[in-house]
Amino acid sequence: MSFFISNAWAEAPAAGPQAGIGSFLPLIIIFIIFYFLLIRPQSKRAKEHKNMVSALAKGDEVATNGGMLGKIVDLDESFMTLEIANNVQVKVQRNAVSTLLPKGTIKGS
Repeated sequence: MSFFISNAWAEAPAAGPQAGIGSFLPLIIIFIIFYFLLIRPQSKRAKEHKNMVSALAKGDEVATNGGMLGKIVDLDESFMTLEIANNVQVKVQRNAVSTLLPKGTIKGS
């Protein structure tokens, strides 16, 4: 009966890569590059936008993410009212502002 069953011989474990700091070095380098090229600039832009939105005041001229240009007529914590033409006012969220325009950019308001 032992004809069909082969003997199992134990072998020494195969010599694999050593688990050390050298194996994690490429991963660490990729994370550092990722941080400086993507994460840091994005967080800097978000911080600048937050500061700009918190500093908005009545009379400022702004452009929204949707492309509307208007002068701020009224502000509260979350929303603001923009005058986009004579006697035409719309209410938008403060975070919808993409750019603060220089005074006098919008003519005829």
